[in-house]
Formats: sequence, C-alpha cells, structure tokens
Amino acid sequence: MAQKENVVKKDKMITWKEVKRQKFLLIVSFFMVIYGCIFYYWPLTGWLMAFQNYKPRKGLLGSDFIGLAKFQFLFEDATFLRVIRNTFAMGVLNLITTTFMAILFAILLNELRSTKIKKTVQTISYLAHFLSWIIVTGILHDALSSSGIVNELLLKLGLVDKTVDFFAHPEYFWPIVAFANCWKETGWNAIIYLAAITAIDPCLYEAASIDGAGRLAKIKYITLPSIRPTIMILLLMNVGNVLNAGFEVQYLLGNGLTKSVSDTIDIYVLTWGISQNDFSLGTAAGIFKSVVSIGLIFVANYIAKKTGDERLF
Repeated sequence: MAQKENVVKKDKMITWKEVKRQKFLLIVSFFMVIYGCIFYYWPLTGWLMAFQNYKPRKGLLGSDFIGLAKFQFLFEDATFLRVIRNTFAMGVLNLITTTFMAILFAILLNELRSTKIKKTVQTISYLAHFLSWIIVTGILHDALSSSGIVNELLLKLGLVDKTVDFFAHPEYFWPIVAFANCWKETGWNAIIYLAAITAIDPCLYEAASIDGAGRLAKIKYITLPSIRPTIMILLLMNVGNVLNAGFEVQYLLGNGLTKSVSDTIDIYVLTWGISQNDFSLGTAAGIFKSVVSIGLIFVANYIAKKTGDERLF
C-alpha cells in the first residue's frame, strides 16, 4: 500500500523535463493570467467609487469616504426600485421566450429531411444575430408605426377599427422587446441545441420507429430527454444574465410615454453616472446588479443540484 502511494506521489511530481515539454502552454497561460489581471480584475478597483463621494479631480485616493450612503439612496429611490422591476421582468421574459423558441426551432429544423434546405434555413436564421440593434429597432419602428405593415394587416383583417400606436402604450412595450430579442437571437441560440440533437444516437430513433412511434413520440421520449442536460446548463448560464435585460433596445424604443416600463438598470446608471456626473451612484447600481446576478447563478445551481439535474459546479 505504501509503495502504491509513493508511485502516485512520484507521478504527481512536476519535473523540469515536464516543464520544458509544456513550456508553450505555460507561456500562453502566463500571458492569459496577466491579461485577466489587467483587464478583468484591476478595473474592479473602481468599485471603491461606490463608497466615496467621488470627484474626478481628487481621484480614488483623494475622494471622501461615505460608506454605504449611495446604496441607502438607491434603495430609498422609487425610480431605482421601478427600474429593478422593469429589468427583472424583461430579463425573465426574454429568457423564457428565447429559450423556448430556440428549442422549438432546433427541433423543427432537425425534422427537415433535406440537408440543403436545413443548412439554408439555419444560415438565414442566425444572420439576424449579427444585425445592429439600431437596424432592428428601425425595422420595428417602421413595422409597428401607424402606417406600418402590422396596422395594415390588423385593419384588413378587421381586428381593429383604427390604427394602434404601439409605442404610446406602456402595456405593449415588454412584449415588443421580448419579440425583438426572440427574432434576433432564436437562430443563434438554436445552434447549440441543434448540435446536441445531432449527437443523439440514431439507433434510438430506429428502435422507436420499429415500435411504431411517430414523430411527436420520438421528440417527447427521445429528443427532449436527450438534450435536457444541455438545456439545464444553458439555463443556468443565462440566469445570471437576467438583469442584463438590455440597454440599446430599451433606449432606442423607449420614449416619454413608456418611460415607466422601459427604463432599466443600465439606463439608470447612464442617467446618473454620465449625464449627472454622479459616478459613485452609478457604480453602486452596477455593483448591485453584479452581486444579484452572481447570487442568481448560485441559487439556480443549488436548485439544479437538489433536483438532480445538470449543474455548473
């Protein structure tokens, strides 16, 4: 037994020969660590601004320390509480719609018999991911305007008596944002699910066909259970982005009439941190967003662990 432990310890020893053999990886790893420290961890020193009455001319070391006063102001500000609601609601809505539509699209795409048509549809579908939000919101403005195609269709079908100004009614804003995210990201998100589906053993489908299973039965009992680990992992990763509900789409589509439902934490940070030069308050709001996002990941991972599903750690 002791001899076996000595062999194991000997195998784990790092020798100069091993270092020379792995020198390229070690050099690359060293520069990646330096890169991470400079561009990821060193900027976190700016979080000190949240605990100071930060003045640019005084700098981080010269500004007065005020403790948690900025955080207290945030949670006493009704506007900040409203933007938390808006951000969380739009984030959850985007997560549910994009995940569901990506899975549905991947399954439908997998059912296509023609490989040529499948590749063509897949390529066209994920091109929208590379479009700028400025272009996407411009298309939405034209389509949903009083003279747009949506109002024309509603009038011709007799569903409405007069044109609807979608951007003047706050109750339409969240569904519009969810639809925009869904249209833009469905094709891109479906790539991973489609890759997971193609990795399923074809023998399972053949055996199901022999037993008389139809397409829906194969999807229900083979496809969905097989890609469940992928779905869980992606959900866990995306839960942390719930508060990253967006900035561009809300900023470009929002107006004075929809401000109560369109403002997000990012817009709040822009308003206070940049427009009003209150960098301390903007930093405090950013810290709150980061801490909540990390907390959501831990909670979701804990729930997945308790239910026996795939988890991140």
